[in-house]
Amino acid sequence: MSRRREARKVATVVTATVREWSDEEGWGVLDSPQTPGGCFGHYADIQAPGFRTLSPGQRVDLIWEAPGFKQDGYDYRAVSIVPRSV
Repeated sequence: MSRRREARKVATVVTATVREWSDEEGWGVLDSPQTPGGCFGHYADIQAPGFRTLSPGQRVDLIWEAPGFKQDGYDYRAVSIVPRSV
């Protein structure tokens, strides 16, 4: 028996704020009005050179997807995270 997954939904670029981030685990949660409940973000999706990390309260440009399943308890997952210049 195969389970059908709903089609993935991908957004255009939105502005988000980092709610929490763990360098040790390499992931965190990003908030935007378009991703209610939070968006899972992984360090590999940060578009920056060198050590890729984020800080709580930091603003980022975010492209997210709703993959049709929960990613670590979140309905949304980042596919690209670009830290904003201050």
